[in-house]
Amino acid sequence: MPTVKDVTFDLLRKLGLTTIVGNPGSTEETFLKNFPDDFRYVLSLQEASVVGIADGLAQGLRKPVIVNVHTGAGLGNAMGCILTAYQNKTPLILTAGQQTRDMLLLEPLLTNINATLLPQPWVKWSYEPARAQDVPAAFMRAYAAAIQQPSGPVFLSLPLDDWDKEMEGPAEVRSVSLRSAADPARIQDFAERINASKTPVLVYGSDIARSEAWDEGIAFAESLSAPVLTAPFAERTPFPESHRLHAGTLPSAIGPICKRLEGHDLVIAVGAPVFRYYPYVAGDYLPAGTKLLQITDDPDMAAKAPVGDSLVSDSRLFLQAILPQLDRREEKPNPYKKDPAPVPDYSALPLTPDAVYSLIREAAPSDFVLVEESPSNVIELERQIPIDKPDTFYTFASGGLGWDMPAAVGLAIAEETSGRNRPVIAVIGDGSFQYSVQSIYTGVREEAHVVFVAMRNSQYAILKEFAILEETPNVPGLDLPGLDIEALGRGYGAKTAKAKTADEFKAALSAALAYRGTTVIEVEISPKLRSLLG
Repeated sequence: MPTVKDVTFDLLRKLGLTTIVGNPGSTEETFLKNFPDDFRYVLSLQEASVVGIADGLAQGLRKPVIVNVHTGAGLGNAMGCILTAYQNKTPLILTAGQQTRDMLLLEPLLTNINATLLPQPWVKWSYEPARAQDVPAAFMRAYAAAIQQPSGPVFLSLPLDDWDKEMEGPAEVRSVSLRSAADPARIQDFAERINASKTPVLVYGSDIARSEAWDEGIAFAESLSAPVLTAPFAERTPFPESHRLHAGTLPSAIGPICKRLEGHDLVIAVGAPVFRYYPYVAGDYLPAGTKLLQITDDPDMAAKAPVGDSLVSDSRLFLQAILPQLDRREEKPNPYKKDPAPVPDYSALPLTPDAVYSLIREAAPSDFVLVEESPSNVIELERQIPIDKPDTFYTFASGGLGWDMPAAVGLAIAEETSGRNRPVIAVIGDGSFQYSVQSIYTGVREEAHVVFVAMRNSQYAILKEFAILEETPNVPGLDLPGLDIEALGRGYGAKTAKAKTADEFKAALSAALAYRGTTVIEVEISPKLRSLLG
């Protein structure tokens, strides 16, 4: 008779899920014993990095990835990156071992008590099979739940003694729809309202990138000759930033957003929340007389929007359905003037963020993947490195540090697996660098072509800027003296360099891009602060 493990691994093969990212523990070893040769196990040294690596890998391959962490303790370590994966809408099948069923009532060491509650609310579905023979079907349901829109992580708690139990027959393999289509009557209503508008403005969010709708998004904007604003805190770039209609990024606070939208009678938000607000700056949600239409694949996002009328749909299907119903407008100049990126002074030390990003743009190949977790200099990054291609920029949707370093490793593994082989450059603040530093080890062991550029200003600059906005002086713990980031990278086996001047940084980056492995470059940058709202 086949075992639960035999049937489960056969199911995973049929679903194409043969990569497992994990950090093994005692309650997981029965699942991992005699690991099949046709499966790949990617080891990370801490569970937050496990989830981050799997998230980047899943996004890079556009398919779910199996995550295996250690019972309740490991799942607790992973929660920060699980929260981010949920807001990133990344389809992950999270698994954790559970204690032996015969002892669960006694709650011995390493029991995951109330196992299904621990990862909530940051998973779409959470389950512990009632009997061992339900494990394969639970994986099938988990897969179906993870990939349906809005896609996201799911969780299975798996008792360690289930795997050797006998069961009959193979698991049932099913398919489900990956996209949700819009109501045709609602499409017609939205088209009529768009055609009647005089001065529409578009706000594009990351769902456009996830649904591979760049071309349709460009066609929609050009048909309306309407400016395109990127939604606040977009984790994926939805529109080419050098396009004549691109108008920059919408600010992240209520009052400033309202001011930015003045002069438009209709706001059309496609693939974005309405809106991702932070920090609190009072004001009206919309200018007087301005209406808003929202298109999102997430019913919850539609329900909690404070203003506007919503339509639940995949972004690409919406755009394809509505384009034939729109009246094409004459080309108009973009009412938003984007200032040219400042030309940095490379001789000024410490280097400014503008200088570092300008040097990255000069040294990087025409096609590379950029990952960002340096919150205090996002504005400089956006103006120095405009993103003009889909699937080339990734960051975290949650605001929780520690996702981007492991995600960069996962994205680099995806580049190798897919054969695209683009290098991954991850720009990481010196504070952010400390959250998931263990991911460097996985990058080295997997020979992932990733370059970590650690921006060292020896402080939590974003928090100092927030303190200025909130008028909270003398907050402790905002300085970070004494960090040796190069030594940390070297300790995990990465190639390393430390740069102060433009020439040193450019030489180190060129060497890292030529090296088909993992590199850490520590570069000192100016500690100068700026306004949090730009």
